Amino acid sequence: MGVRELGLDDWVGLWPLVEGFGTEFSEVESRGFFEELVGDPRWVAFGYDDGGELIGYAAVQNYGTHLRAGRKHHARLHDLYVLPDRRRGGVGRDLMVAVAEWASTRVRYLEWQAHHERAAPFYERLGYRGEPCPQPDYPTFEIEFAK
Repeated sequence: MGVRELGLDDWVGLWPLVEGFGTEFSEVESRGFFEELVGDPRWVAFGYDDGGELIGYAAVQNYGTHLRAGRKHHARLHDLYVLPDRRRGGVGRDLMVAVAEWASTRVRYLEWQAHHERAAPFYERLGYRGEPCPQPDYPTFEIEFAK
């Protein structure tokens, strides 16, 4: 039980989470995207496994080498979702820890946006602070890792 990296065999358990988080794509299309993600070393998806059932997931991307910043640049947290009836039990926190640990060995900064009412309070409880961005309902959060 706990956080682990997801692979292709996890799709059946992951799809209900992706669908619950919200997607405009079909399951077939989404599975194709997941297959690309799993095959790309710049991406990782983590799942929270509760005895064989996925109850949350996170997906993060390393944007790759940057001309001026070299390999120590930005990663982006794209998704972090936990089933509504399983929230407030540490699942999201554990997923965020896994994301930050993964990013800390690859990039200088990890960034993400979160809806100011629905998601930002969660990240604030973890000690992160969002900054205003061009989309006022989605503050930007950032972690700077040691140089």
